[in-house]
Amino acid sequence: MFFLWPQYLWLLLALPLLPLAYLWLLRRRGRTSLRYSSVAMVRAATAGRNWRRHVPPVLLLLASAVLLLAAARPVAKVPLPWARSSIMLAMDVSLSMRVTDVKPTRLVAAQDAAKSFLKELPKGIEVGLVTFAGSTQVAQAATLDRTSLVAAIDAFQMQMGTAVGNAIVLCLAELFPDHGIDLSGMTFGRQLRGRSLDDKDKPPPKEITPVAPGSYNSAAIILLSDGRRTTGVDTLAAAKMAADRGVKIYVVGLGTVGGDGATAEGMPIYLQLDEPTLREVARMTGGEYHYAGTAEKLRSVYENLGSQLQVHRRETELSGLLALVAACIAASGALLSVIWFGRIA
Repeated sequence: MFFLWPQYLWLLLALPLLPLAYLWLLRRRGRTSLRYSSVAMVRAATAGRNWRRHVPPVLLLLASAVLLLAAARPVAKVPLPWARSSIMLAMDVSLSMRVTDVKPTRLVAAQDAAKSFLKELPKGIEVGLVTFAGSTQVAQAATLDRTSLVAAIDAFQMQMGTAVGNAIVLCLAELFPDHGIDLSGMTFGRQLRGRSLDDKDKPPPKEITPVAPGSYNSAAIILLSDGRRTTGVDTLAAAKMAADRGVKIYVVGLGTVGGDGATAEGMPIYLQLDEPTLREVARMTGGEYHYAGTAEKLRSVYENLGSQLQVHRRETELSGLLALVAACIAASGALLSVIWFGRIA
């Protein structure tokens, strides 16, 4: 914690004067009450020695101390929910996801874990879904409708190839629609792709000023892959685009790290998980890398990500909160004084 106006903390040294003034007032009232012979006045003076008489002044002193702290404008890192949050799930649907080293298959385990992850997230966080293999598609635009997301997850169609970089770029295009991110142009080249009627509606590429990696707190990407890039945009080039925009990428690696050949339905599939590249993607963007070798581990990874993405620690000024606390304390003292003595004193 630190203070924006620390010079106001010197005012706390004046607080001991308030108890001294209160004691002086009590003695002065005590001497005055001795001048009267009325029994009622004596009883009132005796009642004044009750401990309850001192509670409201103590509360007022405490409220004053809290207000002085608020005047110094304290700032601390506190966990707060995101004001607006979007998460893009990028999930590998290449043919190798049919392999059964993660039971019942990698794909089914990933689908189950993703659906469990959605249940863990607060309802106010939008989630989008991108699938990638040789090609990349937005299976579901970012939405609060969990039913639509579950339906999109259940409708996965597997393909050949793995375009990890394309998945990251497409997620960024969904998160920043005004940046003019053109995946087709990056993949095939603008001059080869030509210009279609749809291109007229697309904004031109936007020049951005790079920010600190991981500093964009309103969105994140969760990338699940069980292989290595075989086509499309370079994975680290795509990660650089995310890092320049401050978007964290949480990577979940699922597959064989050693890299063995295998067959599924008679078709050879290369299973090696490009773990060094995936780790670098997480490092570059300020995210995290998790290796999930079993269905249970995969589910736990998603659950942990869910708990991490619910809140974010931010430096927040606490003056307003402290002022509210001080007001509540002072109001409590006044209320107790009215209840016990019939007046605010």
